Amino acid sequence: MGARMFTAVLPPREVVDELDRLLDPRRDADSSLRWTRPDGWHVTTAFMASVDRYRLDALEENLAEVAARAAPFPLALAGGVTFPDPVKARVLALAVGTGQEALGALAAASRTAATRAGVEVDGARYVGHLTLARHHRGVAAKRWLEVLSSFPVWEWTAEELVLIESRQVGRHYDVVGRFPLEAR
Repeated sequence: MGARMFTAVLPPREVVDELDRLLDPRRDADSSLRWTRPDGWHVTTAFMASVDRYRLDALEENLAEVAARAAPFPLALAGGVTFPDPVKARVLALAVGTGQEALGALAAASRTAATRAGVEVDGARYVGHLTLARHHRGVAAKRWLEVLSSFPVWEWTAEELVLIESRQVGRHYDVVGRFPLEAR
């Protein structure tokens, strides 16, 4: 079986630190939520459940081409979002506000790059977000959406696309490649 990988845009350290500081006192409020680790926070653009090592060079070349054709763009995290819905949420996340169109285009291009390299990509409808917590059965999350809506808006310029390998089902991430967004 191949490596579990994804492409993503990473938030800057300042955003991670401030978000972690705001979430820290709230994490114990619901012990049924499995909180993601701050050092793994990212905004996924393409998910690939199994990347064979012999396809990795082609994947990296294709992603480098995608990044070379994409310009840096403003990105903002604002408010909360849940999947599949707030009544029985399995995922609690920060929503992408500003930059959704550019991020969606980068996601589409990343998925195409993977497909061209012979890598199967998750075909779910793309919704940009940063996952904060998961629940194995689904939880009522309306109050969490209210909490997240009280948080500030975090803005930065997305300047690179990152290829990441996920080990131990999301418990450990290794950066495989970094591809600067170079179009001007």
